Amino acid sequence: MKTIFIAISLTIGVSMRGYAQRDQQLAAQIMADKKLDTVYDKATTLLSEGFNAGDGYPQVWIRDFNTFIETSCKVYNHDSIRTNLLTFLRLQQPNGEIVDGYVLKGHVTWNDPNIYTSAYDDTHVGFKNTVETDQETSLIQAIAKYIRVTGDRSILMEMIAGKTALQRLELSIAYLLKNRYSNKYHLLTGATTQDWGDVQIEGGAVVDIDKNTHWAIDIYDNAMLVIALKDMIGFYDQEQGRHNWQQLKATTISSIRKYLWNAKKHKFIPHLYLDKSPFPASFKEDKIYFHGGTAIAIEAGILSKNEIRLVNQNMLRNVKLSGAPSIGLTLYPIYPEGIYKGSTSSKPYVYQNGGDWTWFGARMIQQLIRYGLIKEAYEELQPMINRTIKDKGFYEWYSVNGKPNGSAAFKGSAGVLANAIDQLKEWARINNK
Repeated sequence: MKTIFIAISLTIGVSMRGYAQRDQQLAAQIMADKKLDTVYDKATTLLSEGFNAGDGYPQVWIRDFNTFIETSCKVYNHDSIRTNLLTFLRLQQPNGEIVDGYVLKGHVTWNDPNIYTSAYDDTHVGFKNTVETDQETSLIQAIAKYIRVTGDRSILMEMIAGKTALQRLELSIAYLLKNRYSNKYHLLTGATTQDWGDVQIEGGAVVDIDKNTHWAIDIYDNAMLVIALKDMIGFYDQEQGRHNWQQLKATTISSIRKYLWNAKKHKFIPHLYLDKSPFPASFKEDKIYFHGGTAIAIEAGILSKNEIRLVNQNMLRNVKLSGAPSIGLTLYPIYPEGIYKGSTSSKPYVYQNGGDWTWFGARMIQQLIRYGLIKEAYEELQPMINRTIKDKGFYEWYSVNGKPNGSAAFKGSAGVLANAIDQLKEWARINNK
């Protein structure tokens, strides 16, 4: 027995040394990769220029700001970042809802009926794409990231119209639970969109709830809620303030696993409809794989490490089948053109219907790093690094043939790439010994 134990111990020791050696080699490769440095420098340069989403987007959007605020905190004045975050709370509506974004008064250049004003901000006006349900959760996450990077917890006690910022964040969740929540499923609701997108499949008002809207539940909105609830829990010094958020977080995760996760196929279903699907019975929507929402679900801690491995394999297979350039592929298979009669919101491989977005692909990379899948993360990051250098910009999205589209200076893409590079480099520094 003693001989067997010694043999097993030696085998384990050799195996561990082998793993350590492979990690050291990979770490050295990452540290020597100058392309990572090039892209990181380009990202920080772009993010030092302000908070608008990118060229062509003069507005400050909270869902974008949330994804580049960490790097912004390293290259931009903290007081300005704090002011921009608090502007969203000054524009908070009486019912507690948070706007998508804002511009200076007199600078509204689009025809949007949903213009939001506030008695507590006479400088800006807000706007909101009401088909989405991620504005409140994005703001909570952004404030939490600001606190983690800067250490400035005083922002939570900033007084805005008789309430602290923390109280206003509480009101924002109360708005969601009152107006965007299914008591039957214990999950958030929204319009029928393609993955994380803010364009409803039926067309109509496109970015706004209207008579065409089919109310549904998806993974993205609810994973965003779980992350926001984790952040809310961290905002309190005493257990008493955390209890309700802890309970709601546990309920949300349980409901996600029960109603949205298909364990046999290792994927989330696209939509759970409150009434009926907008699609014909012959269309099998459940075959569609939402990559973006899945990445956010991993960030929320909803999947196990083994499930993440299987999910990543599924994503890579979809990338190969679609011909997409990277793991940033939004979804696959795509919604066929004309699947909803009279709508132009489902052009094949255009924008959110099968476009390739670094903005979400690099978030998947961050999660692979977080769960120790470093080799996969480094390899899957390469197409996004290479195209950023080749195209000399952080483009909003790519078509399946690799053509860049949208804003060429999309700060969301820059922010998530910078974070992924930071995390890879940190792992490499620890393991390059």
